[in-house]
Amino acid sequence: MEKKSLSEMREEIDRLNLEILELLSRRGKVVQAIGFLKANRGIETFDPERESLMLETITSHNRGPFSDEIIQKLFKQIFEASMSLMKEEVTQEFLFSRRRKKENTIIELEGLTIGGDKPVLIAGPCSVESFRQMDAIAGFLVECGVKILRGGAFKPRTSPYTFQGLRKKGLEILRQISEKYDLIIITEVMDPRHLELVAEYADILQIGSRNMHNYELLKELGEVKRPIMLKRGFMSTMEEFLYSAEYILSRGNSNVILCERGIRTFERWTRNTLDISAIPILKNECHLPIIVDISHALGRTDVSAPIARAALAAGADGIMVETHNNPAVALSDGDQQLSLPEFREFCRAINIM
Repeated sequence: MEKKSLSEMREEIDRLNLEILELLSRRGKVVQAIGFLKANRGIETFDPERESLMLETITSHNRGPFSDEIIQKLFKQIFEASMSLMKEEVTQEFLFSRRRKKENTIIELEGLTIGGDKPVLIAGPCSVESFRQMDAIAGFLVECGVKILRGGAFKPRTSPYTFQGLRKKGLEILRQISEKYDLIIITEVMDPRHLELVAEYADILQIGSRNMHNYELLKELGEVKRPIMLKRGFMSTMEEFLYSAEYILSRGNSNVILCERGIRTFERWTRNTLDISAIPILKNECHLPIIVDISHALGRTDVSAPIARAALAAGADGIMVETHNNPAVALSDGDQQLSLPEFREFCRAINIM
């Protein structure tokens, strides 16, 4: 081998460094394209079998002077960097992404804004039970300064034998109450077949935790001209949550509100476990407003105020809480609904009205 001077060998190293950089850049561009293609087809980004096969192929062609172990470590670093690049490129393409849209999405509703400087309060019973019940609750809520009334007309229940909601009659009651008290109505839609009916009566359409993965329903929601509040599935990751929101956004409806309502854990002292960390993380990743449903997260009322304050401190754009004029006889979820006097104290404690 021809002897070279130190300066010549250093020059060769510099050239090889640039060649390696050029190859890494070319590889990175291919990885980005693969990531985008996988996202469009719903394919998992990480493929362990493929990675293992690539490492076997690379080490089988290794002729030294680096050992196979060193070569594997080097290429694993390349694979990890490529995986991060793939995810970043995919995220930039999504409509929910903060990288795509820097400013917050603000939803305007009859003089009320969701996602602006001031957090909102959404309140009302779990279920619409009668006009008299809703009239008593709505009148009280208006006195407290509430502008958005919740109430379920279609009720998804664990047992098929429990109260399932008044359905169309419940929607009619909600609309009557809305017109009487000038309230914005939010209620749940569970089935694409009910979408047109619910949209006729409600101002905001709610998608419950069980339907976060109902992709056909989410697609239909992208076609309606109503704001959509999408609840996180009780066993879903934050990434899956945002992907569900993308189904709605991708069909043209940009008025999507995320709702963190707790996830299922081994804890038994609360109905679910409120994921406070999801609020700032989702704020970093997306531009959509985030509401926190403390009633379904807790399943109890005694710690409602401190949990609501924690959610607001973490950056939530609003709180949703259930309240009933007589929780002891409520047809659904009585244990998690504040009485009207308790609701008044709750409002004072969180101080957002």
